[in-house]
Amino acid sequence: MISSNSCSFLSNTGVGGSCSNFSDVQRRCSGPPRIVCMAQSSRSNDRNASVAVETKLNGINDDSVVVDVNGKPTVGGGVQDSYGEDRATEDHFVTPWSVSVASGYTLLRDPHHNKGLAFTEKERDAHYLRGLLPPTTISQDTQVKKMIRHIRQYQVPLQKYMAMMDLQERNERLFYKLLIDHVEELLPVVYTPTVGEACQKYGSIFMRPQGLYISLKEKGRVLEVLRNWPQKDIQVIVVTDGERILGLGDLGCQGMAIPVGKLSLYTALGGVRPSACLPITIDVGTNNETLLNDELYIGLKQRRATGQEYAELIHEFMTAAKQNYGEKVLIQFEDFANHNAFDLLEKYSSTHLVFNDDIQGTASVVLAGLVAALKVVGGNLADHKFLFLGAGEAGTGIAELIALEISKQTNAPLEEVRKNIWLVDSKGLIVSSRKESLQHFKKPWAHDHEPVKNLFDAVNQIKPTVLIGTSGQGKTFTKEVVEAMATINKRPVIFSLSNPTSQSECTAEEAYNWSKGRAVFASGSPFPPVEYEGKVFVPGQANNAYIFPGLGLGVLMSGTIRVHEDLLLAAAEALAAQVTQENFDKGLIFPPFTNIRKISAHIAANVAAKAYELGLATHLPQPKDLVKYAESCMYSPLYRGYR
Repeated sequence: MISSNSCSFLSNTGVGGSCSNFSDVQRRCSGPPRIVCMAQSSRSNDRNASVAVETKLNGINDDSVVVDVNGKPTVGGGVQDSYGEDRATEDHFVTPWSVSVASGYTLLRDPHHNKGLAFTEKERDAHYLRGLLPPTTISQDTQVKKMIRHIRQYQVPLQKYMAMMDLQERNERLFYKLLIDHVEELLPVVYTPTVGEACQKYGSIFMRPQGLYISLKEKGRVLEVLRNWPQKDIQVIVVTDGERILGLGDLGCQGMAIPVGKLSLYTALGGVRPSACLPITIDVGTNNETLLNDELYIGLKQRRATGQEYAELIHEFMTAAKQNYGEKVLIQFEDFANHNAFDLLEKYSSTHLVFNDDIQGTASVVLAGLVAALKVVGGNLADHKFLFLGAGEAGTGIAELIALEISKQTNAPLEEVRKNIWLVDSKGLIVSSRKESLQHFKKPWAHDHEPVKNLFDAVNQIKPTVLIGTSGQGKTFTKEVVEAMATINKRPVIFSLSNPTSQSECTAEEAYNWSKGRAVFASGSPFPPVEYEGKVFVPGQANNAYIFPGLGLGVLMSGTIRVHEDLLLAAAEALAAQVTQENFDKGLIFPPFTNIRKISAHIAANVAAKAYELGLATHLPQPKDLVKYAESCMYSPLYRGYR
């Protein structure tokens, strides 16, 4: 056993060899040795109080270890692997370090190391587990079978959500193994649409804290709060202020379920290590009167702070995050209201590694769906006319990325390209005569046209080939609107993107029935297959989960320092390329989620390649095979053997 203040030679199996059959006298190891120095952390209450510093003696394999600018080795240029777990082969034993070596009751209550009934006989003896578990031993695969049966017994989606969150707090690796193995079934449980209900009822279902809460009470002490988080090597932060949760509005502090859910998908779908992920809610109050009067509400019971007070807290957080976690921590803004989302992205995109999933992630996944849809409807993007219902973060973000892609394809000026993209907001079609009263992010879409008050008239006058809903208002793609699209187009493209399901502009069944089976349809929330005149249509889901996990992995594994718009285009192109003819035959313009880890690896590789091309990547040299490199960087939820 290595003490926290000593050094010893060990083998690094992921670098060049493997070890087995350890004894008290010696280890027989193949492959080059490494030095592991265990130094006690200055913070005695840190969960992982021992810090491993590794040096490989016989050179560096470019595809295995990359030395970061701060001198810390990182696995595959991605998330730091202090304990060698994911460099190890599956039969390599690791030590379950906590403040000390975890054992007994403490080990069973540590979600990072707990394996439940999968602890072997030797592990039960070595870690004082005799009598703390029933005598039987079962495999992780058997545990997955048991848990999916347990989840399926619940009829209410929120109960399934609570069962999954409980598992995540008890057994981290089993949670991710279950989610990966049954991703199509469980994705709607841990994320949209169920996560919306979880946010609405978060106060009543709250059992134990998840993530980090930064409220106005902590103003002036944000760095101290960040240092209270037990994991120190954070590489991805998802942060919300809860003002615009999905299409549900201001849910204040109860929006925490969104960052928690997003980061679960970063790990399950993109392979980012869970210990490198940090969900954060910035609580500045809420304007939701129902919550303010709810005795179970867990946030600040005051009206939402604005102006300088709000800006100062956000800036303190951004500064502290960079100071505490470094230049290359990816900060994802999530579910901020329009008036803050655009300003924050513009303010910090030049100084921080920031990404807004509502603006940029949604745009990338929708662009991928449109590129794939071209194989069904024909033509190029430049040949189509686009009409949006909704001119907020998602709508204007998608519109801008479409315009950028068309501009790159045709070399036409961006201002000229925008003229084929029209937006409708709550006051009607956005036109030049309204320009003076428009918010700044809507002004580029104010074209010359007479005022039009409603969507149906806009469809008939603009005659779009593509109709995209980002309004957050359910049932707004009415029968007459869909029928008008079907009259204008042989194969109308209709994307109903608002979440959760109750806010969707129309259902899949409505789109297919009203268009007589001719619509090329995708939605934000999942819908079941639809049968129309003997043919079964499988609606595609334009889910951001296709994009952000792979994008994040690509950014991390390349050490990218800024999120450039070309990285979003690269992610969209990679996703569209994964759609097969078999998918098209079923009516799908997105690939099935069953292959999402493979899809994420291809997206990560394409994003990383573009980052290297733009000179934004810092992990050098560039690996030869970026897809294999991405796959090698991915976290595996399989259990490790403990020595």
